[in-house]
Amino acid sequence: MSELQRAFDAHLHIIDPGHPLIENNGFLPEPFTVADYRARLRSLPEVGVEIAGGAVVSGSFQGFDQGYLIAALDELGPNYVGVTQLPDGATDDEIRELDEAGVTALRFNIARGGSSTLDALDGFARRVHDLAGWHTELYIDARTLDNELADRIAALPAASIDHLGMHEDGLPILLRMVERGVKVKATGFGRVEFDPAEAVRRIVDTDPTALMVGTDLPSTRARRPFADADFALIRQVLTPAEADAVFWTNAAKFYRIEPVTSAGGAGSAT
Repeated sequence: MSELQRAFDAHLHIIDPGHPLIENNGFLPEPFTVADYRARLRSLPEVGVEIAGGAVVSGSFQGFDQGYLIAALDELGPNYVGVTQLPDGATDDEIRELDEAGVTALRFNIARGGSSTLDALDGFARRVHDLAGWHTELYIDARTLDNELADRIAALPAASIDHLGMHEDGLPILLRMVERGVKVKATGFGRVEFDPAEAVRRIVDTDPTALMVGTDLPSTRARRPFADADFALIRQVLTPAEADAVFWTNAAKFYRIEPVTSAGGAGSAT
């Protein structure tokens, strides 16, 4: 068997029923624990991929709760980081404490809510970056981006867009943001409204350092959940060198986990 492609799962959710959950538009997710996540990853070597780290992302249904995130990071280990939602009134001490616990990014969930609003984007994103080096992540349909908002996002110290921007009509403005340094997650193929292979190719051609992969597990509210074939599709449209960057190096740098620790991450856990 050939060597497995090491991957950083740049977008996953842990849903621990032992921590508060908030109904969002009538929806409450089923539990998806660290043990569930690890079990789901066991089939990935069949498509030549092994998860060796990742980013646990706070969902709309978790609001501003940090307990689940700290517990998940503690259980997953050192190659995993957190992407949290915070009110823009969070204190510097609160941000520093989360940074020490392994949080490296602030999320604005514009598509589903549960986070700070775009009104707070510029000041809050710059504050957490200056204070703790965090970047900003946005779950937003790229079709809703006008030039002014796209410029605001691109002007941030560091930012990424979830799920390939969601829709084909948003791809042109997404690519213009990529030209200006914005990163993109190749995630949520069961959510997007276009051919993800074409989007992956165009983003990598625009900036080979921009794209990162993720499972989006457990794929809450997606038309279909993550499939191992999603990673196989990405590998098919990339050269081996491009795949190394997209599956590992780009995210490792963006989430500041280098020098990386060895080990197989969650995929090799018990």
